[in-house]
Amino acid sequence: MAIQHPYLMFLGDAPDQLAAKTAAGVAHWRPDWCVGQLRLPDCHADLGLKDMTIAEAKAAGVKSVIVGVANRGGKISEAWITVLTEALASGMDLASGLHKKLVDVPALREAAKVHGRQLFDVRHPTRDFDVANGKTRPGKRLLTVGTDCSVGKMYTSLALEAEMRKRGMKADFRATGQTGIFIAGDGVSIDAVIADFISGAVEWLTPANDADHWDLVEGQGSLFHASFAGVTIGLIHGAQPDALVLCHEPTRKHMRGLPDYQLPPLGLCMERNLEAARLTNPKARFVGIAINTSGLKPDAAETYLETVSKEYDLPAVDPVRHGVGAIVDNLD
Repeated sequence: MAIQHPYLMFLGDAPDQLAAKTAAGVAHWRPDWCVGQLRLPDCHADLGLKDMTIAEAKAAGVKSVIVGVANRGGKISEAWITVLTEALASGMDLASGLHKKLVDVPALREAAKVHGRQLFDVRHPTRDFDVANGKTRPGKRLLTVGTDCSVGKMYTSLALEAEMRKRGMKADFRATGQTGIFIAGDGVSIDAVIADFISGAVEWLTPANDADHWDLVEGQGSLFHASFAGVTIGLIHGAQPDALVLCHEPTRKHMRGLPDYQLPPLGLCMERNLEAARLTNPKARFVGIAINTSGLKPDAAETYLETVSKEYDLPAVDPVRHGVGAIVDNLD
C-alpha cells in the first residue's frame, strides 16, 4: 500500500539540521506533498515549512505524518509518542524509516488498531519476494551506480525523472531506500531484504512496462565498498539496466567509513559495473557521469567535468549545477 499524501513532516527533537536530512530530502523533491512541519520544543532543525499542530494538520488535509528524523541508532524517542498517538487518533497514518519499528511501540500499535490507521515502517519490507529469474522484460531501465556510498545516486535518479517528464517522456523513479520511498510514496528498502531475494525484489519493483517507459532505479552502495557491495550487485542484476549512470564525488579521500580503502578510478568502476550488468542485460551501457562538485570551486569544477567527459566520451555533469539534460540527450 502506498503512503498517502499530503505529508506533515515530523522533526521531533532533532538536535541539528543534519538530523532531519530525511525530511529535508522529501521536502526538496516533493514540496507539493509537504504542507507543514511539526517540531518539539528542543528541535533545532527547520525545513522552512509552516509549523503546525496535529489539529492544524488535520484541518489542512494531511493524510500521513512522516518521521523525518535520522537519529543515532534509529530509535523512536519516548518524547515523540504522545504527538504520534494524537496523529493516529486524528485519522492520519504514520511512516518512518528508522531501524526501530513503529509497530513495535505498543502505544502506537494499539492506537493504529483502534483508529484503523496504517503504520509504515519503510525500512522493513512487509511482503515476500521471489528469487530473481533473470528473464528479459519489456520496458527500459536506468540504474545509478557509484564509486562510493552517498555520492548522489538518489538525487541523480530524481533529477533524471524530473527532466524526462518535463520532456514528455514516460519515466518513474523507483525507490530503494527509506528517503526515496517517502519521496516516491512507495518502493523497497533494499538493504533490509534477505540477500537471496534482493534481485527478485528489484524485478518486482521494475516490472514489465511499455517499450518506451523508463524506470529510474535508485542505486545503493558501490561494488567497490567492502561493506555494501552485496546490495549493489543485487540491484544491478535485478534491474537489468539498459543504461547506467556513474555517480562520483571527486574530493573524497577514501571510501565512506573505510579509511583503508581508496575510491576506484572511474574507468575501472565503469568496467566492473558493466561486467555485472551484462549478466542480465548484454546491451547495458553507460550513458553519463554525474559528479557532485560541491567541494570544488566553479572554475575547478568546470575543468574537472570537461576532462572527465573527454576522457570517457560521455556527458559529465553536476546535477545540481547543470542539470542532467545532457545525460537524457544520450539515451536511446
